[in-house]
Amino acid sequence: MTLAPDSLPRRGFVYRELVALGATFGEIDGAACALEIGGEDEAARAEELALCDLSPLPRAGYKGRETRAWLAARGIRVPEEDNRATRRDDGWLAARLAPGEVLLLAGLDGERAPIDRLAADWSPDPDPGAYPVPRADTNCRFAITGRLGPEMMAKLCGVDLRPHRFSDGAIAQTSVARLSAIVLRADLGATLAYHMLTDSASASYMWSCITDAMAEYDGAIVGLAALRTLAGMKPA
Repeated sequence: MTLAPDSLPRRGFVYRELVALGATFGEIDGAACALEIGGEDEAARAEELALCDLSPLPRAGYKGRETRAWLAARGIRVPEEDNRATRRDDGWLAARLAPGEVLLLAGLDGERAPIDRLAADWSPDPDPGAYPVPRADTNCRFAITGRLGPEMMAKLCGVDLRPHRFSDGAIAQTSVARLSAIVLRADLGATLAYHMLTDSASASYMWSCITDAMAEYDGAIVGLAALRTLAGMKPA
């Protein structure tokens, strides 16, 4: 029996669209997350072209002149270059957006312990030179997967996201469908995958733009379970 999204205090920003599709929801970090949509072999569809809402998964940000050093002292390795992301052993992504700004994205298991440890260790006194950025509420997070992803995204974004030009771990801070967005490539096993963050207030607009662009390619809406399968994770 599916979980009713409004039975939990938090939901993804496009949960109404997913309810309309008949999605099956489960609880991730106290939020309702669409696990399955109900289509045929969602993982296979995601290898071709698919869109998935990952907004219920934990995320956080830190900003300030000492951000990298503060995170490094707590075991969070950050890339040496801007606009690059590092994948941790636990599946988390540490994305360097600027010399003093880092975005942290949870893995597909939804484990939030790394964020909680950082939050518990942070204090403004003495000045740590790194300050929290409320990414969970201000940004939505979508995943676009599959070999047709670059071709579809070319309709919405001026950055060349083809695999030979935009490597795994690359980040583009750019415009997608005329909205400011962060696009991060983080493949799921052998499947090409882009993780995109944009303003949460515009989540429904961005969702509709992507689904409209996917229609030409027979793209699918899929649940988190499909992405977990592609990443080689065992069923929850």
